[in-house]
Amino acid sequence: MGGVVKMVVFGLVFAAVSLGGKWAGAQMHHVVGGDRGWDASHDVSSWASGKTFRVGDKIWFAYSATQGSVAELGSRKEYEACDVSNPIRMYMDGLDSISLEAEGLRYFVSSNAEHCKNGLKLHVEVLPYNYSGPGILQVTALDEHQTALAAGPTPSGSAQLSSSLLLFAFGFLCALITS
Repeated sequence: MGGVVKMVVFGLVFAAVSLGGKWAGAQMHHVVGGDRGWDASHDVSSWASGKTFRVGDKIWFAYSATQGSVAELGSRKEYEACDVSNPIRMYMDGLDSISLEAEGLRYFVSSNAEHCKNGLKLHVEVLPYNYSGPGILQVTALDEHQTALAAGPTPSGSAQLSSSLLLFAFGFLCALITS
């Protein structure tokens, strides 16, 4: 019976440490439009070209709420027609953070029909999650000619502490079981 308990405890600890590694993974924060933000005078489509969006990333819309809001639409047809009559969601804060939680296409347009028809819209293809190492936070916030990478928090903080505590608990339980 002691062998079974050891195996269960080992499996639980292994699963917790494995999941903790994923949570500390890379994440991109994309500021839509770069330093100009979500603005009708800026070509948002050219800003987005060549960028990769993955599950776990966040996109940020920074805009003047007086110019309108950001509408998320459900189809390419609505996106191309700038039809905001049935949005999935409206963003109206002027600084909106949107988590990309699933693979697929997402469509965002200006709620101002004139701005949308003049190109203030963005479609994003969200690709599968891609872990590129612990503690890396990448930020793209400058215009289309520049990219800034900022080192994020390293696992020396709470992630390392929680892993250490898990390993200590595992060792303590093994010592109790074998004695």
